[in-house]
Amino acid sequence: MATTIVFFGEIVGKTGVFTIKSVMPEIQRRYNPDFVLANADSATGGAGLGVQHAVYLRKLGVDCIAMGEASYYKPDMTEFYPKAGWVLRPANLPEGDPGRGWRTLQKNGKKIAFVDLLGQSGFSRVHADNPFLAIDQLSHFLRRDTACVIVDFHAATTAEKLSLARHADGKVSAIFGTGGKVPTADARILPKGTAAITDVGRTGSILSVGGFDPDSKVREFLTGVPSWSKDATAQPEAQGVCVFVDDSGIATSIESFRIPGKEIHDEGISDS
Repeated sequence: MATTIVFFGEIVGKTGVFTIKSVMPEIQRRYNPDFVLANADSATGGAGLGVQHAVYLRKLGVDCIAMGEASYYKPDMTEFYPKAGWVLRPANLPEGDPGRGWRTLQKNGKKIAFVDLLGQSGFSRVHADNPFLAIDQLSHFLRRDTACVIVDFHAATTAEKLSLARHADGKVSAIFGTGGKVPTADARILPKGTAAITDVGRTGSILSVGGFDPDSKVREFLTGVPSWSKDATAQPEAQGVCVFVDDSGIATSIESFRIPGKEIHDEGISDS
């Protein structure tokens, strides 16, 4: 029996968090997923994930959350990682860092392993170990426990994401690229049975620049003066993929989705 996995593209700001809430009923109706996963590296103020948002996303039905280069941008989350087994930081960060980089999830008789990896190109503030070597080690280890291994590869360049996808083909069930916040049109099944997409996209405002207020971003390029942008709210949308994996761990299909969300309003969702 196939395992159905939904993965939401990078959640950006309060708008992105509210979008998860507004589209979850449609996700359940359309896909009836066994597991719901997401990347939330920009969920709180556009940089990192706060504890309140981490807990709220869990309540909304997200089974496990992956992070990226902003894993430790929020001090409260850094301290909370040991208690937050549903939030992953990249597995190829230095050994001994707070949190864990992978988790086995089991529900309704089905089991998957979810792995978070960080790219090496383009991140000047974070220095991760080689993700190619990490995926070799982790896939060998995790497939002893479950045939279904899902990877979120948070990286800055398409070349690195495309290369790791080909390297991972046949070693994992699916590898989802995140970090670009713009969906690519290359969702496919690779020759050895791994589902892959270069970038899943984002969950938040699409009338924005990466989920942020476009006017401030344009002004930053015009003036050269850095601008800490506020979240954009117009035209919220959930971007993501749904993948089906058979009992042998082979992906049988992958489908991208773009589902409009409701305009944000005061729903008791804080900025943290």
